[in-house]
Amino acid sequence: MLPAAHRLIDAASYRAASRTGRRSGSRTLVVHLAPGQEGDLRVGFVVSKAVGNAVIRNRVKRRLRHLVRERLTSLPDSGALVVRALPAAASVGSAELAVDLDRCLQRVREAQR
Repeated sequence: MLPAAHRLIDAASYRAASRTGRRSGSRTLVVHLAPGQEGDLRVGFVVSKAVGNAVIRNRVKRRLRHLVRERLTSLPDSGALVVRALPAAASVGSAELAVDLDRCLQRVREAQR
């Protein structure tokens, strides 16, 4: 579970990060990273019904939360990060999700420099 200070909870923040942030995608994920002025980095996840039924969607969300929690120290100090799972995320393991997440995060961080 992510600490409460790092959770993105309102729809407006999701929309703003998706529209104004840098985007990078892979076969299983799309990552949006929007810079912020102050405060903690907030993270949100989007896993639609296209990914699978409720059990599969929750499994994908748990895996993604765990992977992002491990990477919080390497991410910017402020801003908003939205991780959107694509349907292919349901059929891959945690290791492949980790590789795709790392690749996408690296791309959006390079694009912000």
